[in-house]
Amino acid sequence: MIILLQCSDRVGLVADIARVMAEAGLNIISMREFVNTEEERFYIRIHIDARPDSKEIEQKLLAALPADTQIVVNPTPEKKVIVLVTKEYHCLGDILLRNFFNTFEASVQCVIGNYDDLRPLTEKFDIPYYYISHEGISKEEFESQILEIIAKYEHDYLILAKFMRILSPDFIARYPMKIINIHHSFLPAFVGAKPYRQAYQRGVKLIGATAHFVTNSLDEGPIIAQQIIPVNHSHTISNMVSLGKEIEKSVLAKALQFVFQDRVMVYKNKTIVFEN
Repeated sequence: MIILLQCSDRVGLVADIARVMAEAGLNIISMREFVNTEEERFYIRIHIDARPDSKEIEQKLLAALPADTQIVVNPTPEKKVIVLVTKEYHCLGDILLRNFFNTFEASVQCVIGNYDDLRPLTEKFDIPYYYISHEGISKEEFESQILEIIAKYEHDYLILAKFMRILSPDFIARYPMKIINIHHSFLPAFVGAKPYRQAYQRGVKLIGATAHFVTNSLDEGPIIAQQIIPVNHSHTISNMVSLGKEIEKSVLAKALQFVFQDRVMVYKNKTIVFEN
C-alpha cells in the first residue's frame, strides 16, 4: 500500500504518523518526506508491506494530524489511461510498445485522435481507436464527442501524446490534475508553427521537453519532469526535430512512471516528486 499525505508543518508529524502505523501493526518499508519551509507545508510518501482497511487507516491518520491534512490511501495499483493524439506518432508509439510488453505500469483503454492517421498503429496493438474530427464543428461539439468516448471507459488519467488542440477550461475542470501533457522546451520560447525551424534560425544551443499537468494556463501547469540536450551550429532542422522527438518520448515516459507509481504530489502550481 502507498500512502500520500500533505498538511501544514509542525513538530512531531513523522512521530505521529509512525505511531499510527505501529498501533495498526503495519511495517513501513520506506518513508520519504519533504518540508517546504516557505509554505510551512509537509509532504510524505509511505510504502507499507500490507493492505489494511484503507478507510480505517485514513481516519486514524486524520485524527492524529492537522485539520488541513490531505491523504490518498491505497491508490489503484495499475492505472488506466486514455491517450489523445493528433498526427505525430513517436509518443504514442512508445506508450503502445511499453503497454504491450507490460512495462508501462498502466493499461491503455483507448486512443482518441482528431485525425485518423494513427489508427493503423494503434490497432496493431489491439487498442480501440476513435477518430473525432475538429473540422467544421465548434470546440464545444468537438469536446462533447470526446467526452462521450471517455465516459465509456474507466480511467485514472488522460495523456496528451502530442495532441495539438487547446482544451477548454470546462473540459480541464472535469479532470483536475488528471491530464498530462508533453511539449518541447526552448529558451527563448517560440510560439506558433514550426518551433524547431524557429529555434534553428535563432541558433538555439539547448532543446528539451517538459511533461506537466494541464491547467487553464496554457503550458504552465505543475511540472512533473524535464530534460534538455545540447545542440550546435552543425545540427540541421531535421536533426533537431529527431532529437526533439527522442527527448519528448523520454521525458513523457519518466513523468508517467512517477505518476503511475504515486510519487507525485501537487500543491498550488508546484509538484513534489519523490523520485526514489
